[in-house]
Amino acid sequence: MYAYIARRLLLMIPTLIGVLLINFVIVQFAPGGPVEQIMAQVQGTADLSTSRFSGVAGDEVSGDSRGGRGLDPAYIADLEAQFGFDRPAHERFLKMLGDYARFDFGESFYRDQTVLELIADKLPVSISLGVWTLLFTYLISIPLGIRKAVRDGSAFDVWTSAVVIVGYAIPGFLFAILLIVVFAGGSYLDWFPLRGIVSDDWETLSWPALILDYLWHMVLPVLAMVIGGFAGLTMLTKNSFLEEINKQYVITARAKGVSENRVLYGHVFRNAMLIVIAGFPAAFVGVLFTGALLIEVIFSLDGLGLLGFQSVVNRDYPVVFGSLFIFTLVGLLLNLLGDLMYVLVDPRIDFERREG
Repeated sequence: MYAYIARRLLLMIPTLIGVLLINFVIVQFAPGGPVEQIMAQVQGTADLSTSRFSGVAGDEVSGDSRGGRGLDPAYIADLEAQFGFDRPAHERFLKMLGDYARFDFGESFYRDQTVLELIADKLPVSISLGVWTLLFTYLISIPLGIRKAVRDGSAFDVWTSAVVIVGYAIPGFLFAILLIVVFAGGSYLDWFPLRGIVSDDWETLSWPALILDYLWHMVLPVLAMVIGGFAGLTMLTKNSFLEEINKQYVITARAKGVSENRVLYGHVFRNAMLIVIAGFPAAFVGVLFTGALLIEVIFSLDGLGLLGFQSVVNRDYPVVFGSLFIFTLVGLLLNLLGDLMYVLVDPRIDFERREG
């Protein structure tokens, strides 16, 4: 097992280099880099969708500025040197790899913070959303999926399937908008706050009030993500259990008089949960870094999803590549953790022997 873990860790190195290389090459051909964006702002032609992130509005530059006279080539050269584009692409890529090997991701082009500081600032929001969403999703989906498998074809299975289909078909952000309209002062009730994960006076509250205030703010965004995400895991659990329930060893155990609960939780559960456990790393990474993007925007939550979106739109390459490197590394480590959880659930699985 230790040799298998060591091989997996070593394989992460070329994987990370490959991911960075592909994205680096794509960036070289993508228009609208940071130099071009600043030139557009100086000329008064910047797009408001990107200028709002950099703090310069398109109407702040008049027609009498540099844009009316053209830009000095020396000014453009200074911009390229400022952003590090005055060197060949291969040299910049090799320097980036050397810096990343030391976990030095540089500073943001547009914010006076390092990439690690930015990620550390945004991480609590995304961690809160991800942990609570996964916790409630698994607590709801796994028991519901098992119950649907045991009572397959019953009235309970039929009406819960209708609920699951609705949850699967409607995106989570639409549920978020509906919850805002109904419960956050949109048109009907004003029970929950709309912005942030804590109140403005949070630091002045007593410790019981701190916890209640935090939970009060998390209700709607977590509920929106759980409603939009529980359907797939529910059906995965049901189908996994149905496949195991109909196998020969289950029929044999029942014929020998083993109780239904012993069969279900002593034999079927371990084998059926393997596929559910295998999907945990991907689910965690998806919720943490991508699934929460629209929810963060809708509820004004300043997390990693919003940071990634802003950095891509604004071509903040240190943040783009730094966050990509960290997210990929976390995903690979979680995939390895998923394999180790396979062995924990079923010790009969030996990945090292299978590879051999």
